[in-house]
Amino acid sequence: MNKTRFRLLVFFMSLSLIGIILVQLYWVNSSLKNSEDQFKFHVQQVLVRVAYRLEQQEGEAFYKIYEEFIDSTGRTPLRKDLLPLYEKYKGERKETVIYSDLVTRDYDDDDVFFEKEKVQDLVRQNAKKNAGMAQGTVPEAQKANVDRMLLLKIENYISDFREYTYLEKWLTEEKLRTIIANELSVDDVDTPFEFGIYNNNNPTKIRSPRLKYDPGLIEHIVFADSEGGSKYRLVISFPDKKTFLFSSILGITSLSVIFTLIIIIAYLSAINQLVKQKQISEIKTDFINNMTHEFKTPIATINLALDAIKNPKIFDDRERVERYLGMIREENKRMHSQVENVLQISKLEKRELDIDKDATDVHDIIDVAVEHVNLIIEARQGTLNTHLDAQRTTALLNDVHFTNVLVNILDNAIKYSPDEPVIDVYTENVKDFILIKIRDRGLGMNKQTQKKIFEKFYREHTGDIHNVKGHGLGLAYVKRIIEDHNCHIYVESEKGKGSTFIIKMPLIN
Repeated sequence: MNKTRFRLLVFFMSLSLIGIILVQLYWVNSSLKNSEDQFKFHVQQVLVRVAYRLEQQEGEAFYKIYEEFIDSTGRTPLRKDLLPLYEKYKGERKETVIYSDLVTRDYDDDDVFFEKEKVQDLVRQNAKKNAGMAQGTVPEAQKANVDRMLLLKIENYISDFREYTYLEKWLTEEKLRTIIANELSVDDVDTPFEFGIYNNNNPTKIRSPRLKYDPGLIEHIVFADSEGGSKYRLVISFPDKKTFLFSSILGITSLSVIFTLIIIIAYLSAINQLVKQKQISEIKTDFINNMTHEFKTPIATINLALDAIKNPKIFDDRERVERYLGMIREENKRMHSQVENVLQISKLEKRELDIDKDATDVHDIIDVAVEHVNLIIEARQGTLNTHLDAQRTTALLNDVHFTNVLVNILDNAIKYSPDEPVIDVYTENVKDFILIKIRDRGLGMNKQTQKKIFEKFYREHTGDIHNVKGHGLGLAYVKRIIEDHNCHIYVESEKGKGSTFIIKMPLIN
């Protein structure tokens, strides 16, 4: 896959993912708006029922005064008889009352003769009618079924009661809270609320202490007259409305979020895999190029040596023939070693390589490894110094593989030292561990390279791919062997200042 196609693929996948997220956000926002509309509708229905309950409460308060007058006097009261009983009444007045049926009467002529029992029934019918009229839901058929004249008179009686009696005398905040809470529970609206009754836009004492006026208040007319008008409004607000509305769609929203997260994770995983595959493809290409280069040199050397041996002048020279045969043997061993490294890495990954471990002195293994690279150090006119300060040095290890680990690290230190290699090997004890530190003063590595040097086939590019021989398997082998020994390996490095490889190995107590 070329870079342009890869970038286009990532662009369209990203665009699709962003589109999905935006659609999900739009859906959540639409659901919240629909929930809010339904919530307002339910609350309005609740307020209609609360208004009816308040009309009933008001009617019952009036009926108590009406009943007390009959019980004390033995006769049915006229409107003017009840006015002195209202606490807000200030002196006897004589007024003209205009009824809704345009019948004009004076207080003095307003004789009402009907049974006490019927008054209570008419009071309830009046409450029901007024609550309905405020909402515009009372059908004409219902009105026709009521004794209209008597109901009109009861309306005027209650109108007097409402006018000349303080609301707080028969209604309390707690009583109104209970009525509202009961009606809200019927519609499953279970969230805190604040409420209050306003008289001509002025708050009354019938209100919750924390009620604050805001545009989110829902209101409804209460104590409506025969025309559906009223100076009283019941307002209600819900401080936690957004939380309540969101909780109503929480289930489906959670599923939506989960599925969107799955899509995002799958998308990121797919991009990660594509990037890794692209990197692996590049690494494999580098590996093939390196292996080809590594094999070309020994093969060329072997061919030259064979051609030389076939020369009649050299064929009779035993010493030169032996030297050429030695060269062929060494180059063959070199190729065999490279193939063996590849096979060992493969076996380690499949857990097929059996590594027997015995109690061994770590310092002895270090001495053997140093001996392996001494000739190369001398050829490069470098120095290798050991500082073996650890007092306890016995660990459980495989001497062959662990020697290879140290040789690989030392070989890397030599290869990545552009001038004469200067290498120091340290040991020290830290609690029940022995630390082995191999320090060089070579090229060093940046942070990004330090994270990847133990990956199979990985090699840091330094311009020419073949300027340092290798195929990216040495340190991968080191990592696998170290892990098999239950050890840890770290690297500390700075570009241009060299590197230090640290092996932390548990001791045998």
